[in-house]
Amino acid sequence: MNQREILAFIDRLRKARTFEDAAHTLLRAMLDAALAALAESGFAGRGKILRGMAHWRPGDGYRRLVLLDDTQRGGEPTINYLPSVSAWRWVVTRECPIAIDVPLGRVWTWQNESANLFQEGGFSGQDSVLRLTSRDTSHLYAIPLRTLHGAIEGMATVEAGCPRAVGDDFIFPAIHESLELLADLAAPYLATLPPRPAATGATDDLLPVMGQSMAGLIDMLRVFAQQEETLLIGGPTGAGKSRLARWCHARSVRREAPFEVLDLIAVPEELQMAELFGWKKGAFTGAVRDTPGCITRAFKGTLFIDEIDKLSLKAQAGLLQLLESRTYRPIGDGAREQQANVRFIVGSNVDLYDQVKAGRFREDLYYRINVLPVQIPPLDERRDEIAEWARFMASRRHRESVPGGEARIAAGVETLLGEHAWPGNLRQLDNVVRRAYALALMTHGEAGSEILLEEKHFARALSYERGSGRRSTLDDLRVAAGAIVEEAERQQGKGLVFDLDLCDAFRGLVLGTAVERLGSRDAAFRLFGKGAQVQARNHHKMLRRELEKVEALCKALGEESGPFRELRDDEA
Repeated sequence: MNQREILAFIDRLRKARTFEDAAHTLLRAMLDAALAALAESGFAGRGKILRGMAHWRPGDGYRRLVLLDDTQRGGEPTINYLPSVSAWRWVVTRECPIAIDVPLGRVWTWQNESANLFQEGGFSGQDSVLRLTSRDTSHLYAIPLRTLHGAIEGMATVEAGCPRAVGDDFIFPAIHESLELLADLAAPYLATLPPRPAATGATDDLLPVMGQSMAGLIDMLRVFAQQEETLLIGGPTGAGKSRLARWCHARSVRREAPFEVLDLIAVPEELQMAELFGWKKGAFTGAVRDTPGCITRAFKGTLFIDEIDKLSLKAQAGLLQLLESRTYRPIGDGAREQQANVRFIVGSNVDLYDQVKAGRFREDLYYRINVLPVQIPPLDERRDEIAEWARFMASRRHRESVPGGEARIAAGVETLLGEHAWPGNLRQLDNVVRRAYALALMTHGEAGSEILLEEKHFARALSYERGSGRRSTLDDLRVAAGAIVEEAERQQGKGLVFDLDLCDAFRGLVLGTAVERLGSRDAAFRLFGKGAQVQARNHHKMLRRELEKVEALCKALGEESGPFRELRDDEA
């Protein structure tokens, strides 16, 4: 790339307002460089540059996934497959870009302008090769995306189809430096830009509520659900990991087969292997008959192993062997091994890498299951969903007693629920709703076709909660800050900029609220230690100046008339 092209590329990155904008800028430049190299190579007219992909996956899970597909015409490309998981492992472990000859499994890199063959036939297993070749990919180039501190938190890839070039270096020796430069220039933007606001999409029985805070994650899960690779769902207890695992199964190619759950928190260590693989009669004390394990019961379907960190080291070794060989033998069975035809989803509420460092979780098993990691945020970070989940839970509870009945939640409940912290997440909220429903039945006497859960029912239900009282003032301020950030993201999506200086209006909001509550300007200023201004009669001017900032904020938010109109009229 020449200097002019580099400057133009940087200018496009500077104009990007979202991660997706910057990713498309990077991928378009990479594909254009590959197309130009192909046209000048000996393979011109014999191959195609197919697509570029960028994904961002910090240690705890995938955050963004962007596709630019030159084989699709019209509209936004539909993501129906993933960047190569095997390529990601190579990039992370070798900490450098790699080129892959897919059919032969060759992995190459370039150092000091000479090609170095990492491993002959060592790229991946046969399944990964088939997945790539099924989308016409014969050659793939993968580049790490690094933060400014040098950590690899993502990867960009270029896929090409050129059967005539199998066994050859193809075009990548000519452009690897340009591709690496593009990735290094784009990575800081990708690391800091916000995501494009996602559409909340359709809901269903398994996922009845989806707020803006979860929409981006669900978009990626729609893609992950269709894969055969292991899916790792992290998140706090009660956040909904089991529900999302079942939702992914329902959208997979295995949807017609069984969905089995192995919750390790309920299984003693000495029985974990037996529950997983099953046992033959007489294999141990109490084994009075042949019993199939979870693997057998989930045949052709999905097995969700929850609380994977509770797996003993012995059982971890057995699970690792199962994942690698796809074979197993029931406890006490001397016959030949059986094939495990099952897709694995695992869940954990702890940082598994911390468990690896502490010696409580096998490192090789960690890398074997950390293929498609996602992290479900706690309910306190999904506050836009709290009221909708409460309505869903109340309706579900009522329909259990009165089929076809309707349960409603009174005005004011949403505010009440929003003022509380939810360390127990959806599970805790469900308990509160059940409690409020029971209290509503006591008020109404019996369950009619309709029932109203009032604010007083929820207030009493919440009074039984420990450690989930009203949020702290700092928590409330963080919620307000989150609302401003969301507004800035919405305006950014429209090509606008929300000026940070507008946040100075918070002082005016505080003062105006205090004046309205106390009914006196003097009292409001003294409340905040501004008695000297009251004495000097300067507080009227100060209030007018702060209310002008509030008015400017309201205009930026598109509000026709902001609060404190009477105060402004009085000032006039």
